[in-house]
Amino acid sequence: MSMFHSMNNTASALTAQRLRMDVISSNMANADSTRSINGAGPYRRKSVVLEPKEGQFSSFLNMAISQKGRNSAGNGVKVSRIVEDRVTPTKMVYDPSHVDANEDGYVEMPNVDPLREMADLISATRSYEANVTVFNASKGMMMKALEIGK
Repeated sequence: MSMFHSMNNTASALTAQRLRMDVISSNMANADSTRSINGAGPYRRKSVVLEPKEGQFSSFLNMAISQKGRNSAGNGVKVSRIVEDRVTPTKMVYDPSHVDANEDGYVEMPNVDPLREMADLISATRSYEANVTVFNASKGMMMKALEIGK
């Protein structure tokens, strides 16, 4: 295991959480967008799907049990894809003066819930902060190790 293995793992998590925050920001920015570029209706909420870079948790757990924890650390996290939420229905709002209103005066609005987005943003921010703390702790340990060598 490399001396920088923990930093590489933490850096991958920081990158993934940053992308997650960017997607949440995009959702919030488009919370009132009634048209999409391809003309397929209103904006659809997007979410980030994360997965381990290699292996599954169970394989790392079994390896840690069998080897008593030697070299059983994971290899970080990656964004496997960004998916549109097709499960949550869009909202129909009565506004006959709106440009995109149908013949009954209803406008199909995006399926973005600002409360849910804020909760996801807080979760991503806390995860990002925790990874910054881990990164700084690793850096501090390496600096102390260098001081011992003086």
